[in-house]
Amino acid sequence: MKSAWIGYSLILFGVMLFAGCKNGAKSNRPADSDPIFQSNLDLRNITQLIDKTPKDAALYYERGGMLYKLKQDSLALKDYKMAASLDTNQARNYSAVGDMLFEHKDITGSIQWIQKAINKNPTDRKAHLKIAKLFLYLQEYPQAFGEINIVLRQNVYDPEAYFLKGMVYKNMKDTAKAISNFLTSVQVSPDYRDAVIQLGLLYCAQRNEVGLKYLDNAFKMDSTDVFPIFAKGTYYQEINDEARAKEFYRACVVRNSHYVNALFNMGYILMQEDSVEKAYRQYNIVTKIDPLNPAAYFNRGLCSEMLNNMKDAVADYRQALALDSTYDRPKDAMKRLGLKK
Repeated sequence: MKSAWIGYSLILFGVMLFAGCKNGAKSNRPADSDPIFQSNLDLRNITQLIDKTPKDAALYYERGGMLYKLKQDSLALKDYKMAASLDTNQARNYSAVGDMLFEHKDITGSIQWIQKAINKNPTDRKAHLKIAKLFLYLQEYPQAFGEINIVLRQNVYDPEAYFLKGMVYKNMKDTAKAISNFLTSVQVSPDYRDAVIQLGLLYCAQRNEVGLKYLDNAFKMDSTDVFPIFAKGTYYQEINDEARAKEFYRACVVRNSHYVNALFNMGYILMQEDSVEKAYRQYNIVTKIDPLNPAAYFNRGLCSEMLNNMKDAVADYRQALALDSTYDRPKDAMKRLGLKK
C-alpha cells in the first residue's frame, strides 16, 4: 500500500447524536439517574442554580460548556439551544450550537446557527471564521474567501484568517498562494502551530528539506503530538530513504504505541524488504488497535498469503470485505485465489 501524505486536518467529524430540544427549563433538567450529574460536583452545583433561576441563559451556556468538556454532546447541545432561546441577543449562544452541529457533520444546521450569530453581531470574527470553515468543507471557496476577508478588513494581522486562507488555496491546489498565507500567519503569530505544520507538509511535498525544520519546530511546540515525527517519516519514505523513514516511524510508536499510521507504513516498508513476518506483526497490532480498519485486515491477509498461510489470508480478506463491501483489493485477492467472498 503506497504511503500517501496525510493532511493535518483542522476539524474531526463524528456522527449525529442529537435529539430535538423542547422549550422550557424543565426539559433541560437532568434525570436523577444520569451518572454524569450524580458523579460531577460542578454539574450538580450549577444544576441547582438553574433550578432556582430557570430563565438565566448564562447558566445554561456555562453548563453546556461543562458538558461539552465531558463529551456529553447531546446534553451540551440541549443546554446551548436553551441558552439561545432564553437570550436571543447573545451571539455566542447561536455560535455554540453551530459549532457542535458542525462537529457532528450537520453542515446545513450549522450554517444556519452560525449565520444567526453573525446577524446578531456582524463584526463577530469567530463567527465569520467558523462559517468560512464550513464553506471550506463544502468546497465553496469564493464564499469562504468572502468571510475571511471580512475578518481581515477588521484586522489585517489576524493569523487565523491567513491560516484559513492558506487552507482554501491548498484545497484549490494553489500551493504557492497557500504557502504565502501560511507564512504570513506564522509571521504574525510565530507560535501558530497549525500553520507551521502546513508549511512543513507543503515544503516536504516539494522535496524541500526546509519542511523538515518546520516539522521539528511544530514538535517542539507540542511534544505530545507525534504527527510531525510521522510526517518526517513519510517524507523519507517518499524519497525512498526507507532506513530513515523507519527511524521516524519507530520514534512515533515509542512515544505513542497506538499511532496506527506509523505502524501501517512500517509494515509496508517491511513487506518491500521481504521481512514479511515482521510486516505481519505490524498489521496484527493495527487490527487490535483499530479493529474496524479494512485495510489492516487486507494487508495482514496479504502477508499471510505471502507466507503460504492461505486459511488466515482468506479469513482476513473476507473480514476486510465485511467491513467495506466496496473495497476492491480484497475482492481482487479472492478472485485471484479462485474464491467467492
